[in-house]
Amino acid sequence: MAQTVLLDPTRVGDEIPHEERPRTAMGRFLSRIGMPPALAWGFAGVLIFMTGDGVESGYLSPYLVSMGFTEHDVALLFTIYGLSAAVAAWLSGALSDLWGARRVMLAGLAIWGLLQVGFLLVALPARSLPLMLLFYGIRGFGYPLFAFGFLVWVVTTVNPGRLGSAVGWFWFCFTGGMPTLGSVFAGYTIPYIGPIATLWLALGLVMLGGVMALGGIREKHGNVHAATADKHPLKTLFASLSIAWERPKVGLGCIVRAIDTSAEFGFLVCLPLYFMHDLHFSLGQWLMVLQAIFISNVIWNLLFGILSDWLSWRGTVMLGGGVGSAISTLLLYWCPTHFGPGHMLPTLLAGALYGMTLAAYVPLSALMPYLAPDDKPAAMSLLNLGAGASVWIGPAVVYLFEPRFGIFGVIVTYAGIYLLSACLAWFLTLDPALQAELDRSRRAVARSQ
Repeated sequence: MAQTVLLDPTRVGDEIPHEERPRTAMGRFLSRIGMPPALAWGFAGVLIFMTGDGVESGYLSPYLVSMGFTEHDVALLFTIYGLSAAVAAWLSGALSDLWGARRVMLAGLAIWGLLQVGFLLVALPARSLPLMLLFYGIRGFGYPLFAFGFLVWVVTTVNPGRLGSAVGWFWFCFTGGMPTLGSVFAGYTIPYIGPIATLWLALGLVMLGGVMALGGIREKHGNVHAATADKHPLKTLFASLSIAWERPKVGLGCIVRAIDTSAEFGFLVCLPLYFMHDLHFSLGQWLMVLQAIFISNVIWNLLFGILSDWLSWRGTVMLGGGVGSAISTLLLYWCPTHFGPGHMLPTLLAGALYGMTLAAYVPLSALMPYLAPDDKPAAMSLLNLGAGASVWIGPAVVYLFEPRFGIFGVIVTYAGIYLLSACLAWFLTLDPALQAELDRSRRAVARSQ
């Protein structure tokens, strides 16, 4: 017989949150579209912050090479940055337990701002790789603490009847800013003011987004930390690792999240060469395919979040994400190989389908905290750890399989691990009593709209 989950009221976010009915017309509108009115400034702030963070994504690497740094130097710089971001992604949930989500976001904002100033005023003018590794590498802690700290705030606050919609809005703002709007912003400013001034404007956007979020949100849960944090800070901090074996389903969810975007990062390594060298697509055509993937993903991040509240968090991840991404991955290989650069529409549709199915993993951010309802921040830490792991798992698949099996072997491997994630998602079931309570909450939300 399944045990009933008993929630510990001394921990942050243990209770099923219940939101008050919005009193203003704007609040009621935001509620109808799935955005929690109490956190609306936070979503806007994340969008602006991530736009600033994403400004450099399309040009910083070639700009550094043009300054005289080698590609090997630049690869090392971005590797250190990626490792910092992966660690910070894990820490975002653990530190939210320890300090409260608002302080975690403030720490991320401060790290990003101070180290960006050091990078622009000290490291770049000196053309010093060690200083760049110091300032830019450690700056990688900034955006995960800010953005994922806010995500923890969302999942510990929002009524579960609309949580899928809320995390859909989070990922819409996150990916809408980086790389989408950030790259567009850089494309407009660099021709007029140059790359360095654009990086200063990026700092301004990040600060603006941080002030909007931290100054605009009045919701109280972001200031609260776990009751045991002051007495046992190290135990609180590392609970986000021990929960992997104490709650095996949370560990499985971490693996599913690692699989989610692993192929996306791997594709950025292998597909440009395959499209342009083997299939003779132009750079512009390849970039069109990439744009189709990202634009579709941004839109469907929101739509799948909303739909999952009406359908099923687990079912959306399992079928739309796992099975859907396996199919779209194969199509992303087959369409350009079969039709070639002379017929772009099938390849663009395959790219858009891949971005769509990738977005079906969004409800995992709603499901994970309720796999450990008595320690939601720790569960979110493990989810974010999976996100960080996907950054190196994807390229590792290319490194291991392409020399022996070619690009087709890499594609089949990605499709296989997506199907594996669907199998693992099958086991991400909630306690029956908790599931019944969540279903009641969903019905109550539906009646209120």
